[in-house]
Amino acid sequence: MTENFDRAPGAGRARIKPTSPGLADVGDGDANSVFNQREPLRQPRTSPPLTENNTNTSEAIGGESRRPSKPHQVIHNNSTPASKVKRVDSLVNTSILSANAPEFYPSSSPPYEESVSEDGSDGYYTETTLAELVEEFLSHLNSSPGSFENDIEHIANMLNSWVTTEETLQELVELLYTQSTVIPNFSYTGARLCNFLSHNLALSPASGNFRQLLLKRCQTEYEQRGVAVRGDAETQKKFHAYVLFLGELYLRLELKRAKGPPSRAEILLTALRELMNALFSNPVDGNLICAVKLLKLTGSVLEDTWKESGKSDMDQIVQRIENIVLDAQCSRDVKQMLLRLVELRSSNWGRVHAAAAADATPDNDPNYFMNEPTFYTADGTPFTAADPEYSEKYQEILDREDDYFPEAYEENGNESSFNDEDEMDPEIEEAFEKFCLESERKRRP
Repeated sequence: MTENFDRAPGAGRARIKPTSPGLADVGDGDANSVFNQREPLRQPRTSPPLTENNTNTSEAIGGESRRPSKPHQVIHNNSTPASKVKRVDSLVNTSILSANAPEFYPSSSPPYEESVSEDGSDGYYTETTLAELVEEFLSHLNSSPGSFENDIEHIANMLNSWVTTEETLQELVELLYTQSTVIPNFSYTGARLCNFLSHNLALSPASGNFRQLLLKRCQTEYEQRGVAVRGDAETQKKFHAYVLFLGELYLRLELKRAKGPPSRAEILLTALRELMNALFSNPVDGNLICAVKLLKLTGSVLEDTWKESGKSDMDQIVQRIENIVLDAQCSRDVKQMLLRLVELRSSNWGRVHAAAAADATPDNDPNYFMNEPTFYTADGTPFTAADPEYSEKYQEILDREDDYFPEAYEENGNESSFNDEDEMDPEIEEAFEKFCLESERKRRP
């Protein structure tokens, strides 16, 4: 069997004879040439009519002539009849159409009018307004307060290019005041921004510069204090935001002097004193909470300033707080806040010298237990034990952390001071009893 076995590729296969007219007649010895020659490709049925050049090409391939089946399939570029040319010329000469004719509108539709905005623009590419610009960079500062130092120079330069008239300066003051009192927790950054612009805005018209116009705007709200503290809940909320912004403005706004360090605005010091009197004149929970926050924010600075002038305004404020704790019909939580504020003031507003801070203990530091943690709600609003509306949530968080870190809380002395029960905390109750006895002793003739 192996004698007749041919190992050459293709051995034993039958030779293919060309039966198609498209294949050349070749011998058995040139089989590869048979497979290299193929029938010419047929033109697709959907192809355009063939020209004379295409006809010549088809004749050269395969030796067959593929001519169009109908005479009109052959295209001649210069085959336009003279009658058609004359007909077109006559239409052009006799036409009454004009390229300069007005546009045609159907009688059933009104003519087209381009939309024009109120400011005179075409409505397609409106320019950015000052309000949109201020809202944009205030939103940026609110979301990224840490970028204030890096971005404030650019913001001031941009506003200098926008604020070129007295009207735009008034608009800027109104925008900054509104946003600083409306955006939650923005009063600090807003006050810093106002201080920087008061020194870096170039425009200073006859009506007043940026700082003067801002103080005038604050005075407008200040004059409504008697009505605001007795208004509805929304009016009081806006007034409280204004009070806290004014407190931040007093701490941040600097007045440069020819000699010496910059000073604070004395007019704001007087305004804060009168605002606290207005809050205490209607001792409801909202007004008292606002007063506590204001004193925690500015109490140490206010007392130092009054002491330098030989005034005892802070003693008068504390005495009024003590009277409110005894006589006012406020909630128990608010009374605890007021008592804690009195304790904070008795400890020099929590200021401890560096030498004593290292050795602070609950026995020698009255402010040891005042360092309460701050938590935040889902929308980013901070709250502490001083906020009675979050007292239950605050206690819940403290209890949860006590379960996770009981030893750490015992060592640091940060145990919860608010209980869900109706009874006061023992320390608060003892302080309250001492306070009441002391107050009664002072009242006796």
